[in-house]
Amino acid sequence: MNRELLMLVEAISREKNVELDVVLGAVEAALAQATKKLYQGEVDIRVSVDRDSGNYETFRRWLVVPDDAGLQNPEAEELLMDAKDRIADIEVGEYIEEGVDSVPIGRIGAMAAKQVILQKIRDAEREMLLNDFMSRGERIFTGTVKRMDKGDIIVESGRVEGRLRRSEMISKENLRSGDRVRAMIMEVDLTLRGAPIILSRSAPEFMIELFRQEVPEIEQGLLEIKSCARDSGSRAKIAVLSHDKRVDPIGTCVGVRGTRVNAVTNELAGERVDIVLWSEDPAQFVIGALAPANVSSIVVDEEKHAMDVVVDEENLAIAIGRGGQNVRLASDLTGWKINIMDAAESAQKQANESDTARKLFMEKLDVDEEIADILISEGFASLEEVAYVPLQEMLEIESFDEDTVNELRARAKDALLTMEIAREESVEEVSQDLRDLEGLNPELIAKLAEGGVHTRDDLADLAIDELTDLTGQSADDAKALIMKAREHWFAGQQE
Repeated sequence: MNRELLMLVEAISREKNVELDVVLGAVEAALAQATKKLYQGEVDIRVSVDRDSGNYETFRRWLVVPDDAGLQNPEAEELLMDAKDRIADIEVGEYIEEGVDSVPIGRIGAMAAKQVILQKIRDAEREMLLNDFMSRGERIFTGTVKRMDKGDIIVESGRVEGRLRRSEMISKENLRSGDRVRAMIMEVDLTLRGAPIILSRSAPEFMIELFRQEVPEIEQGLLEIKSCARDSGSRAKIAVLSHDKRVDPIGTCVGVRGTRVNAVTNELAGERVDIVLWSEDPAQFVIGALAPANVSSIVVDEEKHAMDVVVDEENLAIAIGRGGQNVRLASDLTGWKINIMDAAESAQKQANESDTARKLFMEKLDVDEEIADILISEGFASLEEVAYVPLQEMLEIESFDEDTVNELRARAKDALLTMEIAREESVEEVSQDLRDLEGLNPELIAKLAEGGVHTRDDLADLAIDELTDLTGQSADDAKALIMKAREHWFAGQQE
């Protein structure tokens, strides 16, 4: 019978074009599965089939685990100290095996054994097909819509299947069975049954790859797409850079009479593409990203990684875009937070910032309004700048002599020291229960203390907007922190 088994295995191997070891592995798995049914609990069984004779042996085995880990499954694990009593040189991760009676082939349910073997073969075939497909190095999956699966679309290419989730489809796109589809290969998940290749038509990477296929200069290294932002099915922006001065990056991507960009647009259900020239200068990059709006001026805040962009009233709606689309895509493309405002709003904001700085300088430096305004007009906005900006820069201010500069710097340093001492004293007043609250760090604790929040109840009593004003957190983070602070209020009720 064992010889007949080997002949059957060899026949299946040839018929399915699967390696002999894979089929024998399936037979071993079927035998092990049948043997497990004779035991109580989750035992671990290993079956070894001799490749020449067809004879097989069965072993029950235990995995050796560290002593401090404990036994998660006593039926299939052994602590190291107990294992060493049996095998002196055994190590963690190795197995202790004990021979047990083998289940006769005849006692295995023929149907069950056949199912296990065929499933193993199907898995092996699937893996071979997948490995062959992935070895081609293709980034775009081209296939036909085969069926729907819980809202996802299963796309077939040859005998390989990909999964296009609803969230990764282009909005308003209606794909039907039999339609030809192209999508970006995002990842391969072998745990998924049937369609392990995860696809996307809405990812920015898909647009970048489409341009790579349409524009040979990108593949040649003459052009580079630096970033891409998409509102799939509606509008997108890409930033391009030329590594060859003879090549116009925007014109090359557009193509003669728009052929190249139109090919991408047609593939993406009419999605309009703005091609932007990438620049090392962030302000220049943002100006290009906001096209077709014309920018009047830009104020860059490096610390907050944000820009205030001023446009005239005619360009305000264009800069913002329908539903904020244009400024949102420009922000995603550049990586900068962009605040669009008109000239009046910009002037009001600058006036407010000047008033704040004026009051700060007059109070902390003990100077009159005239001196404070001179500092503001020269671009100073904080005490740190007055105290630590290179001395030569301040000496270049025409209205100040060297004695005045030195006095202002000394006063600024004294004021900063006084404020730091006051801050530390305020932090010392913060209760231990607030210090121990999950989600707080020394910086946040200092800001809370400065705002008069010294206990957990003080924090719990705050409104979300009050906390965001104190700490500069997002509304979601502030809400989460307040709810954490309030947990002890409801602990007794839950008990």
